[in-house]
Amino acid sequence: MEDILDIQEQGGVLRLTMNRPERLNALNPALATALRECFQGLYRRNDIRVVILQGAGASFCAGLDLKEQQPGKELGTSDMLAVQYSIRDIMLAMRRCPQPIISIVQGAASGGGFALALASDIRLATPDARMNASFLRIGLTGCDMGVSYFLPRMVGSSVAAQYLLTGRFMDAARAHALGLVSTVAPLSELQQEAQALAEDMLRTTPLGLRFTKEALGLSLDMGSLEAVMAMEDRQQVLCTQTEDFQEGLQAFLQKRPPHYSGH
Repeated sequence: MEDILDIQEQGGVLRLTMNRPERLNALNPALATALRECFQGLYRRNDIRVVILQGAGASFCAGLDLKEQQPGKELGTSDMLAVQYSIRDIMLAMRRCPQPIISIVQGAASGGGFALALASDIRLATPDARMNASFLRIGLTGCDMGVSYFLPRMVGSSVAAQYLLTGRFMDAARAHALGLVSTVAPLSELQQEAQALAEDMLRTTPLGLRFTKEALGLSLDMGSLEAVMAMEDRQQVLCTQTEDFQEGLQAFLQKRPPHYSGH
C-alpha cells in the first residue's frame, strides 16, 4: 500500500504521489483504497494543512485499470455498486477533508483521473496535459464520480456537455482558457508553484484556511446571496474569537510575520 501511494509529510504539507507509472497510475483496487483511506484519515489531522497530489511518471492518472478486471467474471449489481462506491468515495473524501488540495496534472487525466483533478481545489497542468470523461467511450455514461457535478459549475453547462457527451479530450491550453486550471507550465515549474502556493496557505491561520475551503465548496450549492453571506458572517465571527486572530491583527499592525498557534 505504501509503495503504490507515496506519502511524504513535511512542515504541514502532505505530498501524495500515485505510484504506478507503468500503468499510467491507473486506479486498481489497491491504489483506490490507499487514496480513499488517506483522504478520509485527513478529517481530523490538524497537523496537515495542505495536500499536493500528483502522479509518478508521464501521466497523472489514466482512470480505472481495466486490465486488472478478471476476464470472464461478471459482477452482479450489488458487487458493481460496491466497486463504484470504493472509487467515488475518494472524491467525496477529497471534498470533505478540511485541507486544500493542489493537483499537478501531467499527461493523461482520464475518467477517474479527471474526477480526481476536478475534486481538487487548485489544478496546475503541464503543456501536455489532456483530460477527458473516458467513461462514455467504454459503454458507460459520461457522468461518473462527481464529474457531472464539478464540470458544469466550473466551465458552464454548454462546455461541460460538449466534453461529457463526446468523451473528447480537453488539452491544457483549452483548460487554462476555461479557467479549469490556473497555471500551465513545465513540470519543474509547477512543482515550485505548488510549493509556493502551499507556503502562502501555511501563512494563514489554520481555522481561516479550513473555513475558506469549506465556504468555497458550500457556496456552490447555496440558493441565494443571503445564504452565502449568512455562512460567511458566522465564520468571520468565529475567527475573531481565536487567539490567532489577535496575533494576526497585531502582526499586521506591527509589520511583522505572525506566529500562529492554532488556537
